[in-house]
Amino acid sequence: MNRSTLALALAGSLATALASTAFAAPLAPEKMAGNEKCYGVSLKGQNDCAAGAGTTCAGTSTTDYQGDAWKAVPKGTCVTMKGGTHTGSLTPIKS
Repeated sequence: MNRSTLALALAGSLATALASTAFAAPLAPEKMAGNEKCYGVSLKGQNDCAAGAGTTCAGTSTTDYQGDAWKAVPKGTCVTMKGGTHTGSLTPIKS
């Protein structure tokens, strides 16, 4: 492997790592202003954060309305939202 091939491989690995980190990061505090965490209302892969053991965060929920995954919603609206057969919760929903 020559230097240019090695440099391209390293650059590709770095770009992939940075891209996956951007999707896995939790919401910044300023994005949460006026919002609350609502568990059990996001669709598969559309959660903002917290999706249980073995997940990295945003966009990692594996099912629709996953009880341990949350979505940021306007304050005061969570418990009125429907998530499949249940309503949203301000705390994780146990399966």
